[in-house]
Amino acid sequence: MTRRVLQLFIGLFLYGIAIAMIVRGAVGVAPWDVLTQGLNLRTGLSFGLITIIVGGLVLLAWIPLKQRPGVGTVLNVLLVGPSADIGLAFIPADLDLWARILLFAGGLLLLGVASGLYIGGNFGPGPRDGLMTGIHRVTGWPIWVGRTGVELVVLGIGWLLGGNVGIGTVVFAVLIGPICGYTIPLFRIAPRTEHSTTAVDEAVLEGDTPPSKPIVDSPAN
Repeated sequence: MTRRVLQLFIGLFLYGIAIAMIVRGAVGVAPWDVLTQGLNLRTGLSFGLITIIVGGLVLLAWIPLKQRPGVGTVLNVLLVGPSADIGLAFIPADLDLWARILLFAGGLLLLGVASGLYIGGNFGPGPRDGLMTGIHRVTGWPIWVGRTGVELVVLGIGWLLGGNVGIGTVVFAVLIGPICGYTIPLFRIAPRTEHSTTAVDEAVLEGDTPPSKPIVDSPAN
């Protein structure tokens, strides 16, 4: 349990720092962060506060999908935004291109590690990942169909609001899946029960098995 809790809090903190690195890279951000940037420009609210608000609204969308949030889900909503604000406060803007590219690359890798840490702790998926698995359960669509559809809508709205869409957005979309496909099993801690909702959600997100089949997590590393 101690390791799980540490993974959860360290992973969520590093997740926010990674987002800040990618934002300061200014070569394009992830679709949900494009939306956050756009809302930040239009409202003047901090990036972190908007992240919390959007995460809370996404959680409300879980209700008709009959998704059950875990402790990690709620803490994801509450902690990632503030840690992103901390990163944005300490990482300077308007750096040289080479420095921004390094920031983006480092942020992308750190985001993958942070995802593996907090998801591997088995305290529940993030609000956006839970939305995707919920759509999958209700509609029967492949997970990538629901994810792609939702993120294209989010990306489009964020771009219209002025969010930063660039080559980094494409690179993120292509590489984050394979990176998390390595880090999540690496840091995964087997839950006490074999058929937990968290385990099922993770397997569906990784494309390992349909949610109707039992999941047995691999032993902790």
